[in-house]
Amino acid sequence: MKALALKKGITFAFMLLITGATFAQSEKTMMVGGAAMYPSKNIVENAVNSKDHTTLVAAVKAAGLVETLQSAGPFTVFAPTNQAFNKLPAGTVETLLKPENKDKLTSVLTYHVVAGNISSSALMGMIKKNGGTFKAKTVQGGELTFMMKGNNIIVTDEKGGMSKVTIKDVNQSNGVIHVVDTVLLPK
Repeated sequence: MKALALKKGITFAFMLLITGATFAQSEKTMMVGGAAMYPSKNIVENAVNSKDHTTLVAAVKAAGLVETLQSAGPFTVFAPTNQAFNKLPAGTVETLLKPENKDKLTSVLTYHVVAGNISSSALMGMIKKNGGTFKAKTVQGGELTFMMKGNNIIVTDEKGGMSKVTIKDVNQSNGVIHVVDTVLLPK
């Protein structure tokens, strides 16, 4: 009887160990800006930890979009790095962060968001299926155009500005982030 109870206890402990290992495998993280991005966390919960996205996080807070980007979504976010924001003309970021420019800031930020959870492989498939380019409507209402340049996904904004996806498929609980190297601007 004691041996059977011990065997059941060992079996239960082994099952917990296997279940824990399976969870850890499904919680595959990616490193962005020196921080682990956890698929079980939402876009905002992960982004606040990336040292490469402090400007984006400040902008999201200033625009009042935190609650939206914490909602169920799903969202596909093309997230510009601090270096991407630094490419803008001097004073642009500071001007956008002023309370009186909240509408303009919101427009720029939501232009980087497409409804749905679009992986890089799905995006590449749509580019191929559509003869080399694919257009997607943003949450802001404008369009982004996607194409391939070698193995890189290139995103073109309505003004002709181009950005390269530098880190793809950073999965979140409410969508996916693709890191980009240039801020995209609507018309």
